[in-house]
Amino acid sequence: MIVSPCISICKTDPQTGYCYGCGRNNEEKKMWKLEETSDEWKKSNLTDIQERLGGWQLKSFKKSYNHKVENGISLYKKNLIK
Repeated sequence: MIVSPCISICKTDPQTGYCYGCGRNNEEKKMWKLEETSDEWKKSNLTDIQERLGGWQLKSFKKSYNHKVENGISLYKKNLIK
């Protein structure tokens, strides 16, 4: 199973249509929720996401996503429950 790239920072940039947190557009978010979406597509999308993010945004995404993969919760959500 491939973990969703959502890191709970859900705000869309009006210029690009990409989420500030995960870097996905609305179509990509919908695709992640479909049962028939393949792991190959999800892996490819994770690569696309990281190519479109840059600088501090990419660094922040990677840190939070890795935490979510390892612990089942994004850093944002972890900080909310403190």
